[in-house]
Amino acid sequence: MNINTKQQLMPREEMLEVADSGRRFSIGLPREVSYQEKRIALVPAAVKMLVENGHEVMVQRNAGVAAYFTNQEYAEAGARIVESAAEVFRSEIVLKVAPASIEEIAMMPGRQSLLSALHLAACSKEYLRALMEKRFTALAFEYIKDKSNDSPVLKPISEIAGTAAIHIAAEYLSHEKFGAGRMLGGFTGIAPSEVVIIGAGTVGEYACRMALGMGALVKVFDNSIYKLQRIKTNLHQNIFTSTLQEAELLRALKTADVIICAVYAKSRRAPVIVTAPMVETMKQGSVIVDVSIDQGGCVETSRTTSHKEPVFTYAGVTHYCVPNIASRFPQTASIALSNYFAPVLQRAGELGGIEKLLVRDYFFRQGAYLFNGTLTSKILGEYLDLSYQDIDLLMAAFH
Repeated sequence: MNINTKQQLMPREEMLEVADSGRRFSIGLPREVSYQEKRIALVPAAVKMLVENGHEVMVQRNAGVAAYFTNQEYAEAGARIVESAAEVFRSEIVLKVAPASIEEIAMMPGRQSLLSALHLAACSKEYLRALMEKRFTALAFEYIKDKSNDSPVLKPISEIAGTAAIHIAAEYLSHEKFGAGRMLGGFTGIAPSEVVIIGAGTVGEYACRMALGMGALVKVFDNSIYKLQRIKTNLHQNIFTSTLQEAELLRALKTADVIICAVYAKSRRAPVIVTAPMVETMKQGSVIVDVSIDQGGCVETSRTTSHKEPVFTYAGVTHYCVPNIASRFPQTASIALSNYFAPVLQRAGELGGIEKLLVRDYFFRQGAYLFNGTLTSKILGEYLDLSYQDIDLLMAAFH
């Protein structure tokens, strides 16, 4: 049987796989310059895997130091350590954690792929046009989906943030200046700490897991009955749950030791759920950890703080309002990011490039907001009043 006959008898899917010969490309990891951003998107072990598969990885000197990964570790993994950001930004694929700044975009020659966060609230027409003019294909990792319609990048970061929120609350609840000298948990002969969690998504679930593990009494509020049912099922416990009824929430706040705010808004700002008068009814020395501060916060009295000065008090209640809580644990968070990006880049190479992966993978392309300089995000188009094209139609034409 000749080769042509074999190909004719192949299933169509197999023929498609054989047609792609694979591609090797350069990947750039710049040092993050955004305030308080300590993470890096690929750890040395992931770099080693990519290099062994023929890709070139350029790492700007000290890009991983804040996440406790040394230049030597990256060099031993096969990365090329370079001094200047400009050299890294010439890579075919630029992989960042924070969005690229206007100054960083200016260093890039264009017609490249950019994978990073986007931060919708901080996005502007000028920012997008700078990318569009250089014909970028750009993906926002917070919008990438998987087959279960979850975010494979945000989910592990949210798990870290939820767990961290309870650690942080425990630290300040016992703090000599900002707390009340109480240990978070439950102990023989002592009433358990009360933890109120607003938002039953991934952050809320993992905060709930940690608080229950420490013996606290937990109450979870959310307007989604499905999410409330899911959190009870996942935790295998019949915990207190309620929709966001003001009277019920107010009763819970009055006796709470800790409030975890974990409301995620799909666009723009998080809704304000806890008002200033509500905060004023809370116990002296109680703690609010507003994880939603990345989107403006869901407590009226919240204001953005920093890792250097993370807390302030209002009406005797300690507020922790640091954006990007996961960056407090940069090595753990970097590994979580790397666990997603390394296999994705490897598959992109096998298929022939990021564009080919976008064609093949419906869920991955949900993160695309630019394709060869064309705006493809409905959310961004409507938010900034810009025309956009449907990514699926573009992929059909590209294919």
